[in-house]
Amino acid sequence: MKNILFYCQNLLGLGHLVRTTEIIRHLSKDFKVCLVQGGTPVQGFELPSGVETIHLPAIQVDPTTLWSENRTMIAESSLSFEEVKEIRKNMLLKVFDVLQPDCLITEGFPFSKKNSLSFELVPLLERVKTTKPSTKVVCSLRDIFMVKNTEERAKEEAERCQFMNQYYDLLLYHSDPKVHRLEESLAKAKDLKCQVCYTGYVVQSPIENTGVTDEDIASLTSQAPTILVSVGGGKLGHDLLEAVIEAAAILEKHLPHQIQIFTGPLMPDDKFLQLQKLAADRTNINIRRFTTQLIEHMEKASLSISLGGYNTTMNVLKTGVRSMIYPSNKDREQAIRAEKLEKMGILEVIRPEDLSPAHLAEKIIASLNKEPVKNLCQNLELQGAQKTAQLLQNLLELQLIEAA
Repeated sequence: MKNILFYCQNLLGLGHLVRTTEIIRHLSKDFKVCLVQGGTPVQGFELPSGVETIHLPAIQVDPTTLWSENRTMIAESSLSFEEVKEIRKNMLLKVFDVLQPDCLITEGFPFSKKNSLSFELVPLLERVKTTKPSTKVVCSLRDIFMVKNTEERAKEEAERCQFMNQYYDLLLYHSDPKVHRLEESLAKAKDLKCQVCYTGYVVQSPIENTGVTDEDIASLTSQAPTILVSVGGGKLGHDLLEAVIEAAAILEKHLPHQIQIFTGPLMPDDKFLQLQKLAADRTNINIRRFTTQLIEHMEKASLSISLGGYNTTMNVLKTGVRSMIYPSNKDREQAIRAEKLEKMGILEVIRPEDLSPAHLAEKIIASLNKEPVKNLCQNLELQGAQKTAQLLQNLLELQLIEAA
């Protein structure tokens, strides 16, 4: 059985890890997979059984530099960041030397996190070239990236293409070309010499063998109509949650709906307590941190209100739920995706000026009166994880032919 080494680093939220996990779920049927994970471990987040997981000492974006032009990284330990970098680099090299994988996959890199992760991934890629050049090197990349239009944009694109041409055999692009094409994010896409394959969108499968909590059972079996509110990992979107809680008093007078809020497992404790206090007098709100059954909650909901990250948006497309999306990040990735789908009639975008309680309540009521959108989602390509597994199977079969 062929070996795959899959590197994933989530620096801010859980999106990269969630998408990687779904891909691995399908890869592990035909390959032996080792996941190297460099972000904050999340309690309750389950990886597919039989997949070896190696946790590097965790690093993350310094919250104080989150929206600055020059983000800085910090280590989640008592060691200095420089010490953690050296440990991580050596761990990665050792994993590669021991595993001797047939394929190395880097999630996002080098199109995202290039400056942040080169300290360990460039040495790893050099090790591949010098010790096992038969290893196929693959980039797994979401639909929208490199969205900042700076004076250095053309230079950055040229550098990314040159880097790909130097080290990579294949780019797996997790997008539906009917919605977003590679050249919309990478004007110099034609300069790539490696193979480029559209996989379609990577959409989560229902999680198997995960204990459903009593709270999930109560919510999912309730006959009360539900408005589902979620903000991904929980480090962003606090203004959206506050706005929904404030609008709940107005909604209670007009709607029989229960509002189920998931704040995300990475929300700071003080913010979680603040939201609980804000909602204390609202009988139509239930607040929880996390559920493994988010898709099931979305399938039941009359309306989903969320941020516009890749995975949450894919859940919207999979379930066909009426949806309102508030693009949270300032680099336009979420806004571009949400605005494209809004033009297709699939969802509605919430803009900052919509967050006043009266205006938001009015938009929520209007959204609930709209026709279901499930039929609009049926023509989209949503089998990205399955197609990724097939493309890698083809790549490694070709490797066998070349070696014969």
